[in-house]
Amino acid sequence: MSIGYRLARPLLFGLQPESAHHVTFRGLQLAHASGLLGRLYPTVARPVSCMGLDFANPVGLAAGLDKNGEYIDALAALGFGFIEIGTVTPRPQTGNPLPRLFRLPQAQAIINRMGFNNLGVDALIENVKKSSYARSGKGILGINIGKNATTPVEDAAADYLACLDKVYPYASYVTVNISSPNTQGLRSLQTGDALTTLLDQLKQRQQQLAVRYQKQVPLVLKVAPDLDEADVQFIARQLLDFEIDGLITTNTTLERAAVRHLPHGDEAGGLSGAPVFDLSTRVLAQFAEALGGRIPLIGVGGILNGAQAQAKQAAGASLCQIYSGLIYEGPALVTDCVRAWQH
Repeated sequence: MSIGYRLARPLLFGLQPESAHHVTFRGLQLAHASGLLGRLYPTVARPVSCMGLDFANPVGLAAGLDKNGEYIDALAALGFGFIEIGTVTPRPQTGNPLPRLFRLPQAQAIINRMGFNNLGVDALIENVKKSSYARSGKGILGINIGKNATTPVEDAAADYLACLDKVYPYASYVTVNISSPNTQGLRSLQTGDALTTLLDQLKQRQQQLAVRYQKQVPLVLKVAPDLDEADVQFIARQLLDFEIDGLITTNTTLERAAVRHLPHGDEAGGLSGAPVFDLSTRVLAQFAEALGGRIPLIGVGGILNGAQAQAKQAAGASLCQIYSGLIYEGPALVTDCVRAWQH
């Protein structure tokens, strides 16, 4: 943690979490406009090729921090090798009622039940068009897509296809989020015929879009950590059958054993941060074994230092992403993780 962030964090943690989020991003925008971010957090080059894409380094920003793509350039200036924005839905939605975001500092954890609050896919695309990072074609931009809360889960494919159609020309890769615990019924798409049907339709549409735009944009699935071995094996077979281009493991967890005794530890929502590290890394390793290197993995969950990023790599990840660790450790975490990654 840098000295600057060590001084700033108590002030930010004195605010309500969503208020701190907005204050932080306003500060990031100002620092980026002044050129300060690039000087403080230069991108550390550790080139990685994955999914047919060339990454400046293997450490990315996980989806959820910039849902509408409003801060792409400022976030990219923190030294990330890639940025993932969203989750975005076809239509704008306000998400779940406040309060819906909780810090658990004793456990270096966060619980959220945001509920895909976003301005809709059209607004996100307009923001992407304004981003020099995206326009340059040099930065890797993932766009994470989901379904609206009012869309019945049996009709979810229509929402995913609508988003895929719109973001495809602007994304370096597209992530299909079927693992948030904060949209009712969403995780049921990870199992049985629901997953088979969804992946079949998405793959067909990807192939059509590749012909239309004369470029292949990788399609990535994001899954939950709350999977048993049978779930892992089933999902792995589906990924191989439909030739999905990548897998992100994992989203937040519903498990509360590590935090139940803490203030806010019993809040509904997904738990992220340090307590999810072991669970998410175990699921990552299970997928690595089941897939046998045939599909690249992106390791996410509980990374708060470089050693933990390297542990994701050792478990089978080709890339990693951070989110909660950025809140607790600040932007210096990006460089720490890049330097710990093995060539």
